[in-house]
Formats: sequence, structure tokens, C-alpha cells
Amino acid sequence: MFKNVEAVLFDLDGTLIDSAPDLGSAVDKMRMDRGLPSFPLEQYRHMAGAGARGMIGIAFGVTPEHADFDAMKEEFFVNYENCMTERTRIFEGVVDMIATLVAQGLPWGVVTNKSSRFTDPLTSAMPLFSTAGAIVSGNTTPHAKPHPEPLFEAARRLSVDPARCVYVGDDERDIVAGLAAGMGTVAATYGYLGQQTDISRWNAHLHIDYPMDLLKFLNNA
Repeated sequence: MFKNVEAVLFDLDGTLIDSAPDLGSAVDKMRMDRGLPSFPLEQYRHMAGAGARGMIGIAFGVTPEHADFDAMKEEFFVNYENCMTERTRIFEGVVDMIATLVAQGLPWGVVTNKSSRFTDPLTSAMPLFSTAGAIVSGNTTPHAKPHPEPLFEAARRLSVDPARCVYVGDDERDIVAGLAAGMGTVAATYGYLGQQTDISRWNAHLHIDYPMDLLKFLNNA
């Protein structure tokens, strides 16, 4: 799966960037606005990849089926919009990894379930993404991951056969989508994976514990 690779695609949160501090801050403000005590960041971190569902679930124990969930979700979104670039950082090693891909002439892109409402301003504010050939958000196509269509869209934008793409992500949905798209799949263990997560059950082609490890596999192939 890693021979003749012509493009590399990445999930965003938990794979390229650590947005957990801003996501946690946005939902924790909701708690404090209600007179509830603040939670430490580590209580939110492992669910950061699940977006509003994960954050609101941790902060309030509320699921999407709850009558108040939609209103709480919009409140969370507004809070997040107001702080989403304050504490978010690029994971160590990612800048060097992307620079090496670019130097080797490999196109790269992003496929995230994050709405373009957040993806567009966030990636525009971070120089890392200036060389990305495709940025596909959760609402770019009619389907979000684990459906493969967002990955197909990214491949189309890069003019690359999906079978010549590798997709890297830190959530099982990423691997399911990548496999369905016929791509080489890589599970990133350095992101938001909880200690109880058994990534071997995802059936990813390989996993990496550090961003630069990806280059070793690509170069060896």
C-alpha cells in the first residue's frame, strides 16, 4: 500500500494540530457560565477528536439525543470561534514532516470532519497549511467520515488516484474511511487516543508514534 505513493492526506485535529486546549476552553466556559466548577484540560483531551459531541458529553453528560443538545452545540461553537487560535498548536515534528513531503514533491492535503466554519479560518491563520493542495471539511461533500467521499474529493483536487494516496488519522473513523477509499491507512498514536484504545482493531495498515515516522515508511517503500 505504500509503494508508488503520489499524495498524503491527513486528518486535522489530533493528527496535525493539538486543538484540545481551545476546544476544552470553549466548553469549559459553558460550565463556568452556569456556575459549575471548571474541569482540567486532561478531562477533555481524550475526546477532543469527537468535536461538540465529545466535549459536551464530557462537560455535561449530554448526548446528541438530548432536547437541549442543539442549543448547547451552537453555544459551544460560538465560544470556540472566539478562541480557536489562542492555544492550538502544531504537534511536534509535523512542520518538519510536511516540509520534507513538499521537498520531495509529494502533494498533501487535509480531510477533516470539522466544519468549514472553523476549518477555513483556522488553517488560514496557520502558515503550515499554505502548501496544502486540498483542504476538505466535514461539510464539503454530502457525507463526512467514515464515508469515503471526502477522501475521494481530496484525491480529485490533487488529481491523484485514491489508490496512490495515504491517509493518516488518529480516530477509527479515519481508518474506516481510508480503507473504504482504497488508500493506505496510518493510525497516528500521538494524538488524542486514550490509553484504553486498541488501535489494532482498526485494521490500519500501520501506525506511527511520531509524525516523522511516516517518512521512514514512505522512503522504505
